[in-house]
Amino acid sequence: MSNLVLYRKYRPQTFAEVVGQEHVVKTITNAVSSGMLSHAYLFTGPKGSGKTTIARILAKVVNCKNPISSKNLISSCEPCNKCASCLEIMAGNSMDLIEIDAASHRGIDEMRELKQGIKFVPTKSQYRVFIIDEAHQLTKEAANALLKTLEEPPAHAIFVLATTEIHKMIPTIISRCQRFDFRKLTIEEIVKKLNFICEKEKIKIEKPALELIALNSGGAMRDAEGFLDQAITFSIANKKEIKANDIKDLLGLVEINLVSNFFDFICAKKPAKAIEFLNEIIDKGSDVQEFAKSLVNYLRQGIILKVSELKDIDNQIPVIVGLTKEEFQKLQKQTAGLKEDELHRVINLFMDAENKIKYSSIPQLPLELAAIESCGVV
Repeated sequence: MSNLVLYRKYRPQTFAEVVGQEHVVKTITNAVSSGMLSHAYLFTGPKGSGKTTIARILAKVVNCKNPISSKNLISSCEPCNKCASCLEIMAGNSMDLIEIDAASHRGIDEMRELKQGIKFVPTKSQYRVFIIDEAHQLTKEAANALLKTLEEPPAHAIFVLATTEIHKMIPTIISRCQRFDFRKLTIEEIVKKLNFICEKEKIKIEKPALELIALNSGGAMRDAEGFLDQAITFSIANKKEIKANDIKDLLGLVEINLVSNFFDFICAKKPAKAIEFLNEIIDKGSDVQEFAKSLVNYLRQGIILKVSELKDIDNQIPVIVGLTKEEFQKLQKQTAGLKEDELHRVINLFMDAENKIKYSSIPQLPLELAAIESCGVV
C-alpha cells in the first residue's frame, strides 16, 4: 500500500470514513438496514466529492456476509471488510461489481452488452452492482437502451449512476432513480482529512499550508490529496516541515505579499505606481490570470474581514485562510481605511478585469484600467 498515491491509499472503506456527505450516508444506510433498497441510484455532484467511493461501499455492504450494525449517528450499518465479498471488492476483482466508464463506453453496443449481462445471476453475492461513472456522456441511443433496463431490472441488480453534469441526463432516467446530490467539501473538512493523513504518514506540515491546499482544491478531496502527495514528494529529501510558501511554489500561486503590495498602491491612490508594480512582477514571470485570481480572493477576504469585524486571526472565520499573522494584520489595516461600498466597487472592477484578461490582446491591460478606476473609487 505504501507505493499507492494518497487518494487511493486513504480512500474511505466504510461509510463512517466518508467526509462531508452525511445526508447521503444516512439515507443509504437506513435503506440497507431496513431492507428498503432501491434498484437504481443517481449520484450527482462535483468531482472528487465521493460519488464512486460511496457507490463501492454500497456494493460492499449489500453483499457483505457479516454486516456490522453501527450506533453511529450518521451510518446505521457498515461492511465488515473481512468477508470474501468485501475483500474481493476492495481488491478490485469481484465478478459481481461491474464498473463502466461511460466516457469511453458510451455507445448503444455497450448498453446492449450490459442488457444481456444483467440477466446472469450473481456468482457469489446476493446482488450484482453496476456502477456507471460519467453517466451523462452516454449517447441518446445508449441512454434509451439503459432506460428500459432501469424500468424493469431483475431483483438481483442494483444500478448506481454517477455524474458531474446532471443537466445532461435525460429526464426519464432521472425519474427512475433515487437521486442524491453531493456537495463540495468545506475547507475545514478537507483540512481535517489532510491533517489525519499527515499524522499517519508522519509528515510535518503547518496549518496555513494545509489551508492553501484546501482552498485551491475546489472542494474536491481527491484534488486536495493529490496536491498533498505532490508536496510530500517535494519535501521528502530535506525532511523539513512543509510551509505555506512551499505550497505556493508547487501550485504556482502568486505570493500574497505581491497582491498585498499592489493593493497598497490602490489604497494610497497611486495608479501610476500600481501599474509600474504590476508590469514589474509580470516581467519577472508572474502569470497575469493567476495574479488577478489571487487579487480577487484577497479582496474577498478583505471585505469579509471588514463586515465580520474580526479582530484576531486565531478566531478567524473559515473563508479567511492561508494568511500568516502578519498578512492578516496588514489586510486588517488596509480595509480599515476603506468603506464597505468602496471595497465592494473595487472588487467588482477587478472581477470584471479578471474575466476580460483572456480576451485581451494585452493581458495586463484590464488590470491596469481597473487599477486606475479603483484609485478614483477609494
